[in-house]
Amino acid sequence: MFPTPTPHISAKPGDFGKTVLMPGDPLRSKFIAETFLENPVLVNNVRGVQGYTGYYKGVKVSVMASGMGMPAIGIYSHELYNGYGVENIIRVGSAGAIQEHIHLYDLVIAQGACTDSNFAKQFHLPGTFAPIASWELLSEAVKAAQAHGAVYHVGNVNSSDVFYGDHVGVPDGLDSVYGLKKMGVMALEMEAAALYMNAARYGKRALCICTISDHVLTGEETSSEQRQTSFTTMMQVALDVAAAMEGK
Repeated sequence: MFPTPTPHISAKPGDFGKTVLMPGDPLRSKFIAETFLENPVLVNNVRGVQGYTGYYKGVKVSVMASGMGMPAIGIYSHELYNGYGVENIIRVGSAGAIQEHIHLYDLVIAQGACTDSNFAKQFHLPGTFAPIASWELLSEAVKAAQAHGAVYHVGNVNSSDVFYGDHVGVPDGLDSVYGLKKMGVMALEMEAAALYMNAARYGKRALCICTISDHVLTGEETSSEQRQTSFTTMMQVALDVAAAMEGK
């Protein structure tokens, strides 16, 4: 166990619940806490990365932002797993669809996470490691999505270190996207693979649930305000998973 407070989290031992929801955006963390949790308390605000703990259906649940990218969620998930005894981290974020049958506001539940990142190198593994979700969290998320009547898709996402990319000399700029598309990858995001690797390394559970915020192939997109406050079905699904996992 890390000593607490950790280098990036100022909370005291016991401040976090067994399950932590992790949006990228600190304002989304605040929105989830104030909208869905009973008696939410701010337990961390180092670097403005807001973390709250409250109660959902009588279960102690926390929500804390991860920031953007695998290095950021790698730091926060490491400290939560090892410093605060957190067992389950559920990323609740946004993703860009790369399949025609997946649309804005659909949910994607990441069974696996492909990546172009070198994050796995630190673990000194032979070959290629395949980061996957916790089956317990995944199966509960599917149940919750069905209960909420959500349009959802389960499969692979791609976690990239690059948001913009350099497409100089590439005719349509989408060569890598079409490569992932033909292999059935559902959507692009930037955190799941690192989260899944940390969970695997430390014997914990992790899941990534994303709402489709834009479509790479059609150019459709949502606004930053919509991403912050309107992805409520995803939030409720994740909270239902947190409640279901309390006794497990």
